[in-house]
Amino acid sequence: MKIEFAPLNIPLQRRLQTAAVLQWIFSFLALDLQNSEDLQKKGCKCFQLLLEPGYCRMNPWRRSPLVFSTVNQDQCCLAGFVLLALSDWWLLALLYAGWLWLDWDTPTSGGRRSGWIRSWTVWEYFRDYFPLRLIKTVDLDPKKNYIFGFHPHGVLVAGAFGNFCTEATGFSRLFPGLTPHLLMLPFWFRVPLFRDYIMSGGLVSSCKSSLSYLVSRPGGGNVAVIAVGGAPESLDARPGALTLQVRNRKGFIKLALKHGAQLVPVFSFGENELFDQMENPTGSPLRRLQNRLQCIMGVALPLFHARGVFQYSFGLIPYRKSIHTVVGKPISVIQTPSPSRDDIESLHKVYMQSLIDLFEQHKHTYGLDEHQHLTFI
Repeated sequence: MKIEFAPLNIPLQRRLQTAAVLQWIFSFLALDLQNSEDLQKKGCKCFQLLLEPGYCRMNPWRRSPLVFSTVNQDQCCLAGFVLLALSDWWLLALLYAGWLWLDWDTPTSGGRRSGWIRSWTVWEYFRDYFPLRLIKTVDLDPKKNYIFGFHPHGVLVAGAFGNFCTEATGFSRLFPGLTPHLLMLPFWFRVPLFRDYIMSGGLVSSCKSSLSYLVSRPGGGNVAVIAVGGAPESLDARPGALTLQVRNRKGFIKLALKHGAQLVPVFSFGENELFDQMENPTGSPLRRLQNRLQCIMGVALPLFHARGVFQYSFGLIPYRKSIHTVVGKPISVIQTPSPSRDDIESLHKVYMQSLIDLFEQHKHTYGLDEHQHLTFI
């Protein structure tokens, strides 16, 4: 394979943009398999409400794609905490451990964001790398609570992070009075130091109690952002893909009814264009292996690739493809404390149609052809 190296005279701005994306991958996107067993021991019922019938429930708490990496920021934080505990500064580690014990439930009760960290300049470089844009179609009432259904998951959910965990695309300016929260695997909020960093961006636990807390707050103003397709959808994420796992994802619909939260479909045009993936059509040996490993280990294993830092031929850095995340119109939901199956089915159909309408209305604007349509599975 011929390697295409990046020119030496690339502007500093572009180098900084690549560095911003690299640190994002380093920070968030590697998964330590052995530690997720802790969730079962603690009895955390991680967001099973998004599981579809027939999906392997052996380890339902593991929902993120595996990115092969030897070192990442959460591991560095954990190692740093251990080294601190074994050093002459062990008292600081002890004090932090006490703080961790007192603060244990914060990720399931709204988290603890930092406007300063969300506004770091590094996120502006991250935004400009793709570039990434957030598009508002209608105003949202800040006195209500919302569930944003984010589609598609893509390989690494770059659009959801950039738009809802930073202020780089101007969420607070576009939607004044609303506070976004992106739901993430509960395990990461058990890692010392790293948990505080990710909470600062607005990330919260994806436990059912966490979502219920957000959308039941009196006075409104909360937005819970859910990648509805989950990590299994990442196995179909490749340029041109428009297949979404939605048909059997009804748990968030039930919670919306239970708490009266407004549903908002969100489609991120360009999300699937960031990485190539090895061909794995349904029924192929590779796909059967991926499905089998997913049932055994509880994680999706997309074999993706794109470019590197200093060359364009291979690597885990995403391609420079524009992402336009369009926030649709809210679906009015009447609070139903004990929704029936018919209530859930009816609202789910309305949600799917609203998602289709959002896609069809904007697809021409963002480079898609008339014959391209969404496929729900």
